Amino acid sequence: MRACTATKAASAPRPAPAIVRGDRLGSMTAVADSASLAPGLYLVATPIGNLEDITLRALRILKQADLIACEDTRHSQKLFQHYSIATRTVSYHEHNEMTRAPELVLQLEQGARIALVTDAGTPGISDPGFRLIALAIRHHVPVVPVPGASACLAALVASGLPTDAFQFAGFLPAKRSDRRKALEATRLSTATQVFYEAPHRVLEALQDVVEVLGAGRHIVLAREVTKIHEEFLRGAAADVLQTLESRNGIKGELTLLIGKPADLHASGAPSPRVPTVRERLAQIMAEEGIDEKAALKQIARERGISKSEAYREWQRSK
Repeated sequence: MRACTATKAASAPRPAPAIVRGDRLGSMTAVADSASLAPGLYLVATPIGNLEDITLRALRILKQADLIACEDTRHSQKLFQHYSIATRTVSYHEHNEMTRAPELVLQLEQGARIALVTDAGTPGISDPGFRLIALAIRHHVPVVPVPGASACLAALVASGLPTDAFQFAGFLPAKRSDRRKALEATRLSTATQVFYEAPHRVLEALQDVVEVLGAGRHIVLAREVTKIHEEFLRGAAADVLQTLESRNGIKGELTLLIGKPADLHASGAPSPRVPTVRERLAQIMAEEGIDEKAALKQIARERGISKSEAYREWQRSK
């Protein structure tokens, strides 16, 4: 089996350089600091690992805002302390957003300037923010994007996979049957597929990729993007899986990217569709003359799933 290729960051990220007020950059910052900030909700992208990955505009808005709504105020304090941001903060996360969103919109309607940040990356991308943004828009509150770091885009552009068409679908489902369905839905796609995945589920996810999409499907697994231990594993799905299985544990933030089928590159014609459990069951029973129980056991063995999971998929397809 061919070994997948891996690349790692050359060195640890350097601390952000200090801004000398007398130089050109310092003068530009001084001008920006003097600009007034209009009322509204500001969606501020923050670093996904390297503290240098934040824009001058983002820093200015975080300093001038009346309030910063944070996914985790303790986590965000590391960034705020690094850049001497003293703005008042309030928590805004998936467990309180139903009640916190109306409270923030009320303040916005009264002319407040509120910045929304998550633990890392762009607010609203697989992170809290949607409810607040949608509610603010319904109440005619200005919503202003402040672009910056995004893990899925950073991984995509460095993956080497086509970027002319891609689909980002957040985290793959945790339940195996649902995950396999999600992968099956992308099997014939001509777009690069981008998913987030948790370290404790990545081996199972890659096993499903091998079984549903094929061992030779070209994938890229980006780990700890922009951080000290940044790494890209590129190669056939089976090779990447073998590389991870040989390691003593998997840690870090992961982005899984899946290329289009190899036969689409060559001929433009997709490979035959993988039959459903129901279709495969009827086929086995007809060809081998065995009962449903034995046929389901064979299907479970073929697909690397439990007999009970094969049975549930069969029931759902009825």
